Amino acid sequence: MANLIEDRSLRNKVYVFKDRKQAGSLLAQKLSGYKDSDGIVLGIPSGGVPVAAEIAKGLGLSLDVIIVRKIQLPDNTEAGFGAVGPDGEVSLNTSLISQLHLTKKEVERQIQITVDIIKRRNELFRGGCPFPSLKDKVVIVVDDGLASGYTMLSAVDFIKRHKPEKVVIAVPTAPKGTVDFILPQVDELVCLNVRGGFPFAVANAYETWYDLEDEEVISILKTFHIG
Repeated sequence: MANLIEDRSLRNKVYVFKDRKQAGSLLAQKLSGYKDSDGIVLGIPSGGVPVAAEIAKGLGLSLDVIIVRKIQLPDNTEAGFGAVGPDGEVSLNTSLISQLHLTKKEVERQIQITVDIIKRRNELFRGGCPFPSLKDKVVIVVDDGLASGYTMLSAVDFIKRHKPEKVVIAVPTAPKGTVDFILPQVDELVCLNVRGGFPFAVANAYETWYDLEDEEVISILKTFHIG
């Protein structure tokens, strides 16, 4: 069973982080054992990038981005029924698709939209550069929080195909159900603010929360000579 590292004092609490930058600094403290190792930090754009940048700086590791994206519902951009990885690999929440009575045509259309967006975002954030080698590396995957977990799972599946030494997930916040869902798939999961109950929103972990513009993400990545 993978190792879960959390801050028990933050369990089931809301508004526990000032912003993404502070959350990243706190995660870096929990990950101090990887400082100056042969590892790499991969941020999931957009919200995961400022968190990942703080971790990379704190640990003295290189930073890159991994472009994964949830497959949005046709009428609700906040919710999704799966995710697409950087190489186009699709993960579907089949029970939710059935529950929502989505047609095969609707599913296929939303998948294609997502694939096209990933291609554009890879060009925007990474300049179309080849993905870095992950073989035999400790890979720390970072987002600003987990909801259903399917986006992160797509990232993990992609990373595993590149034969890393170890896969570590680092997120400031996540629901307990998603932690239990993701944990068996990785070597270590660091989640400071694990919450039970319903509904769950990543934003509720932060005092300051906003959707990052592409320009802000690009600005952060340029300090690490990416893009």
